[in-house]
Amino acid sequence: MGSALRAVLVDNMSRALLLAAAAFALTLATGGYWVRFLREKRIGKQIRAEGPQSHVIKTGTPTMGGIIILLPVIFLTIFFNLVDRWSMLLPLAVLTGFAVLGGIDDYMSLVGTRSRTYGFTPRRKLILTIIIALGASLVLYLPAPFGLQKAEFKGPVIIPFVGQWDIGLWYIPLATFIIIGTSHAVNLTDGLDSLAGWNLTIAFAAYGVITFLDQKFINLMAFNFTMVGACAAFLWFNAHPAQVFMGDLGSLALGAVLAVIALQSQQWLLLPIVGAVFVAEALSVMIQVSYFKWTRRRFGEGRRFFKMSPLHNHFELLGWSETQVMQRFVLVGMVAALIGISLALTLRDADQSAQLNNQPAKVQIQSVQSSGQ
Repeated sequence: MGSALRAVLVDNMSRALLLAAAAFALTLATGGYWVRFLREKRIGKQIRAEGPQSHVIKTGTPTMGGIIILLPVIFLTIFFNLVDRWSMLLPLAVLTGFAVLGGIDDYMSLVGTRSRTYGFTPRRKLILTIIIALGASLVLYLPAPFGLQKAEFKGPVIIPFVGQWDIGLWYIPLATFIIIGTSHAVNLTDGLDSLAGWNLTIAFAAYGVITFLDQKFINLMAFNFTMVGACAAFLWFNAHPAQVFMGDLGSLALGAVLAVIALQSQQWLLLPIVGAVFVAEALSVMIQVSYFKWTRRRFGEGRRFFKMSPLHNHFELLGWSETQVMQRFVLVGMVAALIGISLALTLRDADQSAQLNNQPAKVQIQSVQSSGQ
């Protein structure tokens, strides 16, 4: 039995790694075409005037580069990871929905457009993302045929050192918040060349290992490694100085699908650890805005907690080069991902120990019942 299970796991892992290699090759082969297409159509990004002055030179760099990642992932998933694995329709739907939303937002921020908001207003973007995230949360919570959840167990989460826990209806608002929060956190991180791409590659790889360890989410493992291959190939074009930006089309969609993977695998409590850089970027913006408003009420003028938010801009203004900020943030992301995997391993070992400890008790009860009969 053990050797058979090991053979199945090795076969599934080899398949997932082949999908990662295929995604890398396909993204790399088609990426150059998309970069030329975006440049010819002058789909260039406006750079905010209030941002670091070193970023002004990036004005006009092609955006909407997330399509370079999304199309190979969608193609490979439909043909190699969908048949008899229909739960993969959810991450594909979320990926597509947020990509359409982000693509429209990118279009409104192009050089030459009349938009003064560089895209959707924050309130309108939030409302639209809530609608998509709420729909995904309902699918995750509801039982078949309306959703993916088992009828006898709703709102599951795996808590390290505790085990599986049912949070009931609270799952819906929490899942919605997680999808929206992760999506916007990745969007905020996409402010330096390769920063979001590298941290997404690391996060998807971490969840690929976590889902492999669980052995119940092999389809998600294959999808994670497909994302790893595509994101890694995108870095070929996004390396400093970037030929293309991921844009909202990519960052919103990839952040949302990362959250959906964490929710489907029931390991969403590990997401703030695996995605520590995304969390830090989002928190820096929240702290900056809150502190500015509080000091304006308290002292009559707004003051800044950071030199500039998101956090990567703060370190740039401290004198770090763009490459230094990117590489150091990536190193932090790698260590955070290792900690997340370690916690997943600890939980798996604890569950196995608990099952082994329960087995003698069950055998003893059965023997007592047999002797009584």
